Order: sequence, then C-alpha cells, then structure tokens
Amino acid sequence: MHANIEKYDNFLSSLCGPSSSTWTKAQESVLLEPYTYITANPGKKVTEKLVEGFNLWLNVPKDKLAVVKRAAGLFHNASLLVDDIEDDSQLRRGIPVAHKIFGVPQTINTANYVYFLAYQELSALRPKVQRHTCDSSVGPDSRLTNDSPAAEKPYFSKRLISSHDLDFIVIDELMSLHHGQGLDILWRDTLHCPTEDEYVQMVKDKTGGVLRTIMKIMMACATTNTNVDYIPLSNLIGIYYQIRDDYMNLQSDQYTDNKGFAEDLSEGKFSFPIVHGILEQPENQLIMNVLQKRPKTPTLKHHAIEYLRNTTKSFDYTLAVLKKLEQQAREELERLGGNPILTALLDKLHVDA
Repeated sequence: MHANIEKYDNFLSSLCGPSSSTWTKAQESVLLEPYTYITANPGKKVTEKLVEGFNLWLNVPKDKLAVVKRAAGLFHNASLLVDDIEDDSQLRRGIPVAHKIFGVPQTINTANYVYFLAYQELSALRPKVQRHTCDSSVGPDSRLTNDSPAAEKPYFSKRLISSHDLDFIVIDELMSLHHGQGLDILWRDTLHCPTEDEYVQMVKDKTGGVLRTIMKIMMACATTNTNVDYIPLSNLIGIYYQIRDDYMNLQSDQYTDNKGFAEDLSEGKFSFPIVHGILEQPENQLIMNVLQKRPKTPTLKHHAIEYLRNTTKSFDYTLAVLKKLEQQAREELERLGGNPILTALLDKLHVDA
C-alpha cells in the first residue's frame, strides 16, 4: 500500500464547502504566453483610435472607457490569434505568428480564454439594480441603477442601446464575427468565389464584429448623444478598412515586411481585388488556379498580381471603391458634427492611386 493513499479516504468531504482556487499567477502567465507575445508587438492601434474618436461624441466616463479599451484589446488580439491559425499565416506585425512558436493547441486555448477575460472585464459595466420598497407610484420603468444619475434613466431619456443589453450585444456580435469568419474559410476551402455583395456582407460581419461590439458598449455607457446611431458609420469604417487591407496586402511593400509578400494569395483568400478579378473575366481561370495552388514562392504571385493590375484592372476598381467609401465616411463625420480624431485616422488610412 502506498503511503499517500490515505489522503483519499475522506476525499469527498474535502470537496465540500466554499471552493478556493489553486490557480497561481505563474500558471496564468504561462497560459497567456501567446497573447502576451502578440501584444508585446503592437500594431497600428486603429481600434484604439476609433474608441478615442467616437468618445469625442459619446463622453463615456473615464473609468468605464478604461474598461472598454481593455476589452477592445482583448477581443481584437484574441481574434488575431485565431485568424492566423485559420489562415495558416506565417507573419503578424513583422514577426512569426504566435501558433508557430507556441503551437496550435495552446494558442487556440489562449485565444478562447482571452475572449472570456474580455467578457469578464465587461461585467464591471453591467448595471446593478437597486431594490426599492413597494410603492404604487413607482412603475417598473422608473427603477434606478447605482451607476447612473437620474438624468440618464431610460424612463427620462432616449437611449438607443441600454446598458442592460450588454450581454446580448457581446453574444450577438461574437456570433456575427464567427459567421463572417466561417464564410471566409468556407469560400477558401471549397474554392468558391463569392459575389461582391456577399463578400462585403461577410466583411461587415467579420471585421465589423469586434468594432460593433465596442461601439455598442460605448453607446450604452455614453453620457451625451445617447440617441444618435453611430453603428452605420462604424460599419462603413470597418468595411473600408478591410477592403483597404485587401488592396495593401497585394500592393504594399510595408505589408510585405509585416505579413509576407501577397500573403492573401498564399492563403487562397478571396479578397476584394481577387473577387473582382475573377468575376470580371469568369471565363479565365488564372486566378482560381493560382488560389488553388496556394503559392509560397513569388513567381505565381507576381503573375497573378500583374493580371489583376493590367487585365482586369482590379486594383483600379478597388481604389475607386475606396475613394467612394472614404468620401461617404468623411461626409458622415461632418453630418455628425465633425470629429478631428476620426478625420485624422481617415487621413492616415488614405490610399493614393
């Protein structure tokens, strides 16, 4: 008989009573290593700029805005960890992707864990309903929360999004994100080219998912302009950003340094210029054949890019679309009263022909 076997004699009784976690900081640090790795090399901080910009209108209290920013970072970087695995990417922000260092299983687990950390972070924003004595003059719509002054009660002011809806917001938008990502993967793996409208809708779900989550949470916590709908502008910026990213992936030397040369072709991805090129001359199978090969060397990539540039004029078309979307975004900024931070962001993202 082993000496330690007696410790299991009354094991059930040790499981009773209040649970106490044995989880340590060292274990937490190891679990988060892929996340710590990707965040140690920050990107363009576009999401952070969007939060700051929209807050010029919404004036979210500082403590709540800090929560929103932390949650935004958690959601965004967790989604990148998963995205890099699903795309079999090699580089992110100029360095090897996390799963090539820490392995796919650990990186998936970390990304999922970080999603829940973000959700836990947002719990600080959920209203706590105060209990009241029975009073026939007080209706159910006039209950106060301990984090809102009387002037912000839903009964007295029009608020498009209530802080009571935070759980539904997060769940709905994370579902949208996964809907979009699922279609993107399905098209790639079945070599099915979507229509341009289908692609734009996918981008609205996928790229817009995290941004809309943060946008709606900010609107729920806003102290000004609580009845203004900023979601259409948020969607427009998200779609503009993704189409721009698609263009730059095939055209920009900076993107080559950060993600590799024309990585979308290596991933077999149906990006915006690629979709246009295929649909512009559907009888020509050149691009479909290149995508099927998932080329890693430059030769086929250069050939496909020249075809998109000179034969189907897909880069010219993409630039024309970007110009239209950017113009509409700037007009909407002006209609909403102007916003120097978001205007500066559009200036930075502007792509010259």
